Order: sequence, then C-alpha cells, then structure tokens
Amino acid sequence: MRTLLDRLFAAAGYLAGLFLIGTLLAVLASIFGRVIPGFDLPGADAYAGYCTATAAFLALAPTLRRGEHIRVTLLLNHLPATAHRWLDVFCHCIAVFMAGALAWYSIRLVMQSHEFVDISTGLDATPLWIPQLGMAIGTSLFTLAFLMDLILLLSGKTLREASPDGEPAHIE
Repeated sequence: MRTLLDRLFAAAGYLAGLFLIGTLLAVLASIFGRVIPGFDLPGADAYAGYCTATAAFLALAPTLRRGEHIRVTLLLNHLPATAHRWLDVFCHCIAVFMAGALAWYSIRLVMQSHEFVDISTGLDATPLWIPQLGMAIGTSLFTLAFLMDLILLLSGKTLREASPDGEPAHIE
C-alpha cells in the first residue's frame, strides 16, 4: 500500500510540473497576444493563475513525502528520543486534522461552485469548479500523506531514510 501511495504522490508531483509548464505557456500566450496583432487568448492571465495554484497544491504531498517541507526542529532535536517521538506524533495529529479540514472545505467549495454554476468573472467565463479541483485533489493528497506519516510514526518506523553521511534526508 505504501508503494502505491508513493507512486500516487510522485504522479501528483509530475502533474504539478506539467501545470507549471501550463503556467509558462499561458503567460507566453498573454505576452504574444499583446505583441502580435490578431493573436489573442482571452483569459490567459486567469489560466496562468489557475495553473500556478493547481501546481502548488498538487506539489504539497510529494514534497512532504520527500521530507522537503520546512520543519522547525530546534526544540525537537534537543529532546530525548521518547519525547521526540511523542512530540512528532502529536504534531502529526494536529497536521492531519488541519490538512483534513482544508481538504474538506476545498472539496466542499468545488461542490458548491458546481452546484451554483459559479463562473469566473474574466473574459474566459470558466466554470470555477474546474480550476478548484486542483486544490481539492492536492489538499486531499496532502492529508493522506500526513496520515501515512502518522501511521508510520505510530508503528515505530522512521519517516525518512538517512543519507550516506548520516544526516536526515530532509532540510531542517
């Protein structure tokens, strides 16, 4: 199950990269639309924003799984091993709750936007539930990644493999 979830998180990371490329293409289209007569893509600025937001949310889970989120470990590293473990478990419980709440309200926002046929105010008139899907999926995967880390912690396993020089594989 862990391998399957790690593949899912990796796929979300690659998809986030594709949305970054989408941001680039939308910005270039907007620039060329201003420079080249007759070439216009209405809403290109809005699409760049949608792609950027989707990329950011989809990248949350794979970044967490790779241990690349910033963690303030000044206190954590000075605790005995048992206290370190339990504080880490406590923090992960709070993180699961907060990420879960964010996912819940993101999904709810998508459902309400779809139900009320909410569209963007720009020239593109995009149904807003479509770009909001990236946030809902990204936050749901983020919650799942935190839950996976919490389960690993509770089972007594370490979250990240150490690098060859003995340092943790994540930035602190």
